[in-house]
Amino acid sequence: MKADDSLENRKLEHIQICSRENVEPKDLTAWFEDIYLLHDSLPESNLSDIDTTTSFLDHEFKAPIMVAGMTGGHVQTKEINVAIAEVVEELGIGMGVGSQRAALKSREAEETFSVVRKKAPTAFIVGNIGASQLVLGEIDLETIERLLEMIDANALAIHLNPLHESVQLEGEPVYAGLLEKIREIVESIKIPVILKETGCGFSKEAALKAITTGISAIDVGGAGGTSFALVEYYRALRKGEFYKARISETFSHWGIPTAVSICEVRSVTSLPLIATGGIRTGIHAAKAIALGANLVGIALPVLRAYVKGGVESIKEYLRSVIDELKIAMFLVGARRVKDLTQVPLVLSPRFLAWLQQRSIDLEKARKNISF
Repeated sequence: MKADDSLENRKLEHIQICSRENVEPKDLTAWFEDIYLLHDSLPESNLSDIDTTTSFLDHEFKAPIMVAGMTGGHVQTKEINVAIAEVVEELGIGMGVGSQRAALKSREAEETFSVVRKKAPTAFIVGNIGASQLVLGEIDLETIERLLEMIDANALAIHLNPLHESVQLEGEPVYAGLLEKIREIVESIKIPVILKETGCGFSKEAALKAITTGISAIDVGGAGGTSFALVEYYRALRKGEFYKARISETFSHWGIPTAVSICEVRSVTSLPLIATGGIRTGIHAAKAIALGANLVGIALPVLRAYVKGGVESIKEYLRSVIDELKIAMFLVGARRVKDLTQVPLVLSPRFLAWLQQRSIDLEKARKNISF
C-alpha cells in the first residue's frame, strides 16, 4: 500500500510544485522569439473571416489547441480535470490526461480520470501511459484497454521522459526494447497512438526511429516550457536529497527548443505533429503551425489559471490564446489554419545556424505538413 500512496502523492507534488515554483528555466526558451511572421498591411480579408477550425486524427477542432496531459491520479486533482474538461468541451478543443498508471491503484484515483469524459462528452481526449512502465511490463495490453475505456479515449499518448526518469528519486530509466513494445501496441489497439516527449524535444533521428513503429502522430514536447528536471529539483530539496537535487538542477536546461524541434521532425515526416513546450500565446501558436505543427499543446498556464480562478480563469486564458491566434492569422493574411504554412518567415541567425548545421531545409520541410 505504501507504493500506491507514494505514486499518488508524487502526482500531487508535481501539481503543487508546478503551481508554486519557478519550473521554467529563466534563460531557456522555446525559441519562438527567433521566428518572425511578416506583417501584411493589406490582408484582403476581415478579422471575422478568419477560420481556426481544423481536423486532427479525424476529429474536428474549433481551434488547433490541446490542453496537454498533466493532471489526475490523486483525489485532489479531480477538480482540476473537471474544470479543464468543461472548458475544452465548450471551446471545442482537445485535452490530454496525465499519466494514468495511478488510476490502477484505487477507485478514487480512477475517478480523477473517468470524470474527464463525463464533463467533455464530445471533446478529443488523449489517454496517457509511460514508456518505462511498458518496458518493465508494469502495463500490458489488457491494462491499456482498460485505461482507454476509462476515458473513452480518442487516442493514446505514450510519453517519453528519459531525462525525467533519470533524475526522479523514484525514476525508472529503462528504455531498451521500447520500440518493439510500441509496435505491439500500435498493432493491437484500435485508436491512434501518439508518441509524446515531455520537455526535451524530438530530433529528426528520434523521429525516424519513431515512425518505424507505425504511430499516428508525434508531440515534440520541446524545451522552453516546464522543465521536469526543475520539478524534481524542488522535490529533492523538499525531501533533503541534496545530491539528487544538484543533478536535477544540472539538467534543467537540457533539450531541444520546441520551435527547432518542430523543424527537426517535420524535415523527415508528414505525420501529424503537436507542438507542446513553451506555448504561451496565440502568436506562439501561429508560429508553431507556420513551422509545421498541426496543433499546439498548452499545460502550465492552464494549471496556473485554474489556481488563480478555476473554470472561468481557464476559459478566459484559452479564449485569449484563440483570439490572439485569429488576430495573428489576420495580420499575415492567413484565412485558414493551413494557410499559415504558406506565409513568409524570417529567422534569427542562431535559428538559421541550427538548421544549417542539422542540414534541414525549412521550406522543403514545411511542404511535408498535411491538414
